[in-house]
Amino acid sequence: MGLLSSPFAKKTNSVTRMMLWVIGATVPGLLVMIYFFGFGVLINLLIACATALVTEAFVLKLRQRPIVPILWDGSALVTAWLLALALPPLLPWWMTVLGTSFAIIFAKHVYGGLGNNIFNPAMVGYVLLLISFPLEMTTWLPPQSLAENPVGLIEAVSIIFTGAASNEATIDMLKQGVDGYTMATPLDHIKTELAQGYRIPEAETAPIIKGLSGAGWQWVNLAFLAGGLALMFKKVIGWQIPIAVLLGMGLVSLPLFFANSDYYLFPMFHGFAGATMLGAFFIATDPVTASTTPKGRWIFGLGIGAITVLIRTFGGYPDAIAFAVLLMNMAVPMIDYYTKPRTYGHADKKHKAGGGAK
Repeated sequence: MGLLSSPFAKKTNSVTRMMLWVIGATVPGLLVMIYFFGFGVLINLLIACATALVTEAFVLKLRQRPIVPILWDGSALVTAWLLALALPPLLPWWMTVLGTSFAIIFAKHVYGGLGNNIFNPAMVGYVLLLISFPLEMTTWLPPQSLAENPVGLIEAVSIIFTGAASNEATIDMLKQGVDGYTMATPLDHIKTELAQGYRIPEAETAPIIKGLSGAGWQWVNLAFLAGGLALMFKKVIGWQIPIAVLLGMGLVSLPLFFANSDYYLFPMFHGFAGATMLGAFFIATDPVTASTTPKGRWIFGLGIGAITVLIRTFGGYPDAIAFAVLLMNMAVPMIDYYTKPRTYGHADKKHKAGGGAK
């Protein structure tokens, strides 16, 4: 039997393979989102993916770079995929196009393309839309089980592309829940109720607040958690950053809750509300923009978790995963610099200070 030439350890991973694993692992969460929030989720996904591929090809053409090999790596598709999963189901089509193209052009290619960007492109596109169009970006459909007028495929297509429903129902009617008021995410509902002087136990009496974190959202987060664990099992992502994100959320939210449970949410609510699991397992773990050192991954993840809870609690935005990720992206160079592991064969400073050989 002949011997293999060195290196003997053959790696089977590639950028394309990793990107496909990431997309595949989000499918359970995608299906749950479609079940609870309608086909608008799928329409956003298709618009974002088409926009990302066209924009990527256009920029590569301008940069005189090979188009097909770079499109084939799947990075543009993953950026669009993750951004679309964070968008409200009935967001106008042109906003999805704007956010996706901005992410590809300004958050990816302005820095030189894949491997050179310092900010997570999907979160850059999301924050652009959130700051520019806060009303549209924070208005979600109620879960289908709580909707006064459930939105079907035809209505979703009509609203997204024309701004009007195909039937006699108005858009405001389609966004109403069974209790007659426009529904928001559980996090947004809690923040609004607290601002109006209610306590959390009173706010939690609303129909949208059920289970771990809210009707529909707990199952969405559980589905993304399952997909994230699959990525960890296949070693597509490491376990340190997701665990650190969730731990950071707990370390900040638990003392607040114990200090005053009338005004601060229980850690489990934070963990299964909004985009927590999507952010922890699929966004924070971006290998390009996350910390790369063993200690740095923990600091990076803890920072994202802590900042998320602080913004949710004291800031003006109900979710905050995107802001937390981008803020910690800025800190990555410093984190990596100060947490560099000692090079093999080199003594650390403490050892050198102790004197030479005896």
